[in-house]
Amino acid sequence: MSMPKHSQDCRYIYYFRRKDSSKELMDSLSTPKLLASVLLLASLCVRAEVDDVPLSPYYYDGTCPLAELIVKQTVEAVVYRDPRMAASLLRLHFHDCFVLGCDASVLLDDTDGIVSEKNAGPNKNSLRGFEVIDLIKGLLEAACPSTVSCADILAMAARDAVHLRGGPTWKVYLGRKDSLKASLSEANKMIPAPNFTLDMLISNFQSHGLDVVDLVSLSGSHTIGRSRCVSFKGRIYGQDPVEPFEAYDHHRRYADFFRSLRSVCPPTGRDGVLVPLDSKTSRRFDNQYYRNLIRGHALLQSDDELASAAYAEEEAIARLVWAYAQDQRLFFRHYVSSIIKMGTINVLTGGEGEVRKNCRYVNAYYH
Repeated sequence: MSMPKHSQDCRYIYYFRRKDSSKELMDSLSTPKLLASVLLLASLCVRAEVDDVPLSPYYYDGTCPLAELIVKQTVEAVVYRDPRMAASLLRLHFHDCFVLGCDASVLLDDTDGIVSEKNAGPNKNSLRGFEVIDLIKGLLEAACPSTVSCADILAMAARDAVHLRGGPTWKVYLGRKDSLKASLSEANKMIPAPNFTLDMLISNFQSHGLDVVDLVSLSGSHTIGRSRCVSFKGRIYGQDPVEPFEAYDHHRRYADFFRSLRSVCPPTGRDGVLVPLDSKTSRRFDNQYYRNLIRGHALLQSDDELASAAYAEEEAIARLVWAYAQDQRLFFRHYVSSIIKMGTINVLTGGEGEVRKNCRYVNAYYH
């Protein structure tokens, strides 16, 4: 099932959806009552968007009423032992939805006829948390055999992971089915790279039915987690290790930050060393990420792109960065709306796909 076509009215409820009205919106929304009205309309629009697909927060109430509790308690136990796993579980949901849709294709292992997405450049030796999903699936199969899909597990685990790190919570719309295939080529092509330009990011998100508000709010996921040195070495050293960024860093926004990164990530070697995406509060889901962007302390080039303002649409994006940096509740509200929306990308429902018994293999593998 493709992404629902949203009404034109809803698309302009959020901040800066119109290029010619971003300043006016910023000024007018200083009125508390109007801001509350806009946020209410935004939440109603998201509900309307989700209602266009046959998903429901109550999907398992009659068939597996303890499903969400089982997922939540398992994620709690795992994240307590390994706090970084929260970001890993959230990233799994993203990498799943951006390839073929939210269908758990990212969980499939190599088998006859299936080349796993785990081998794709953005995933190999980077994506983790598969064993956690296996554990949750095993518990759910014991409680409710062949009922809860792996795609729904990913969506619930992402929600619980965010909330455990201090972020918002939300109702997860459930009823997805699991795919019967994976796509290595799509995984290599459709997952945004850490060196993407802003135009590339906008185009990528648009291809998934997501707009600039979704781009900026969902990028806030980088408030938790870490990245390997190899993902940003080009940013701190450039083509020439002797003269990388100094030529354009006239205000020294990057100098001290880059110097600290260079002390951890040398020009050669140590590619797998992990560095927090948020240098201030890497274990807490908050709006510090956006404050970092404004200061020039974005770890990834793709994150730094959000703070640019060369063109009208980019100016709207930069204004969103400033708005989220100043108002964490606004960031949380938009984040919830966007991740719910993302969770409906190309979902399989009804007779499409299947409910896998083991998230790593299609059911036919056992026959």
